[in-house]
Amino acid sequence: MTGVSASATGGTGRPAPGGKLGAAAVNQASLWNIANILTMMRLVLVPGFVVLLLQDGGHDPVWRAWAWAAFAVAMITDVFDGHLARAYDLVTDFGKIADPIADKAIMAAGLICLSSLGDLPWWVTVVILARELGITLMRFWVIRHGVIPASRGGKLKTLAQGTAVGMYVLVLTGPLATLRFWVMAVAVVLTVVTGLDYVRQAVVLRRRGLAEERAARTAETRTAAGPAR
Repeated sequence: MTGVSASATGGTGRPAPGGKLGAAAVNQASLWNIANILTMMRLVLVPGFVVLLLQDGGHDPVWRAWAWAAFAVAMITDVFDGHLARAYDLVTDFGKIADPIADKAIMAAGLICLSSLGDLPWWVTVVILARELGITLMRFWVIRHGVIPASRGGKLKTLAQGTAVGMYVLVLTGPLATLRFWVMAVAVVLTVVTGLDYVRQAVVLRRRGLAEERAARTAETRTAAGPAR
């Protein structure tokens, strides 16, 4: 919506009483779209997932199967909410903030719980969470110069992490237990490699942005000085 509707102005071109209130109501209602609802559902699933995973000491196969189901639903909604937001123009400021928070919250909850139960080495959890926090802070560091787009490697990293954590949530034995070890190993490697690539992109983006700012200031100075006499 780019302007005030005729109904809001009473057909006179002037804002009718309550026009601002009506516009605010429309903007507020826009938050309740399917993409944001899925994001909020994922946020609600985080404490539920933790409770299910830690039931009966955290080693009951049935409770862990339910925890896996909650984790799987969260991962599925992560795929669909972003796609729906972009496909149907449902992108909101709330979604931009809440979506990455929900992603990191469910992943962090899984990693920390698994390490506290002794199923996953703490160094794996520390490496993954440090990378995620570091990249998030770095995005804010360079945001005035531009946005670092999500790379294909980053998407593969997210898929590998989700698959590995999901496999560790389940009580697996034999070949499947061995497989999940290697899936997590791949996830850790992708986490480190893509993290280093994001650092490189951030440095290049910041240098370019600073160079453009210096060039703009130089041009303004020359313009203000006027033609030489």
